[in-house]
Amino acid sequence: MKHHMFSKVKTVSKTLGVAAVLAAAITPAAQAENAKFRFITNWYAQAEHGGFYQAEAEGLYAAKGLDVSVKMGGPQVNSVQIMAAGQAECIIRDDISTMMAQQRGIPMTMVAGTFQHDPTVIITHSDVKSLADLKGHTVLISSSAHSAWWPWAKKQFGFTDKMARPYTFNIQPFMADSSVAQQGYMSSEPFAMKNAGADYLVYALGDEGYPPYGNSIACRDDVIKEHPEQVQAFIEASMQGWKNYLSNPAKGNELIQKENPNMTTEQLAFAVEKLNESGFVTGGDAATKGIGIITDERMKATWDMVVENELIDGKKVPLAKVYTTEFVTKNPVMP
Repeated sequence: MKHHMFSKVKTVSKTLGVAAVLAAAITPAAQAENAKFRFITNWYAQAEHGGFYQAEAEGLYAAKGLDVSVKMGGPQVNSVQIMAAGQAECIIRDDISTMMAQQRGIPMTMVAGTFQHDPTVIITHSDVKSLADLKGHTVLISSSAHSAWWPWAKKQFGFTDKMARPYTFNIQPFMADSSVAQQGYMSSEPFAMKNAGADYLVYALGDEGYPPYGNSIACRDDVIKEHPEQVQAFIEASMQGWKNYLSNPAKGNELIQKENPNMTTEQLAFAVEKLNESGFVTGGDAATKGIGIITDERMKATWDMVVENELIDGKKVPLAKVYTTEFVTKNPVMP
């Protein structure tokens, strides 16, 4: 949030009264006390970040005493490095990446899970009735998938590395070859394929048993230790922002399109519809424990998977270090 500058009041009409004089004197000071809090997302502004932009647009952060700046991520933005350098307080980072960053010695901890499931999906042609049917088919995946969901998928569905080919964030290879499947993001590639008239099916990894949360929030350890009240305020305002965004996203969408002019109104509407349909934000444990909830059971399932797939050394990254539930269990925002 940006602060407005106020000029000093040189003269005050007697008709204003004492209350107005006090308000004129106190308001700038009160605003100046708002703590600066920098937050970096994981991609260009989109509906999957809507709750944060909604909280900014509605003044929810300011009401909690924070001056929050929501900054876009992107392919050239190394948010972990930026945060480690002290230039951000919290970032969006998936559970596995946080564990791997901890193994590299970066002091950061997961504090909330925006989505109850990872928004990654596998998109197939309509003749594929289950992901197990993809054995032997080409699957287009991103380079980061090799250190995230692909090792899990190999064990879960019998996939092999020979099946994997690079995904270039272009749906044309899928459209041109009926034997190809590809990864995608819940509301991105399906939107493009729908507009292209493709005949496709979407398999959400979370529905298939993939345990991590999605669009999780990780913060610097020194911020958590020295300013826990700021982290608490940020989490509470953000989750209220998510609740508001899903019911009336207009204000959040306005900010999203200001930050990312390439984001169309149609794609935002499609994404919000999918977020509501899927229950990513308000379903699962969030339905009874609050938006953003993370549980010990789910975190252990993810940690066990990551250790088993040899993505981290469990001795160097003990489960207890990975996350904390203290912020999402205090004053939870119910759907």
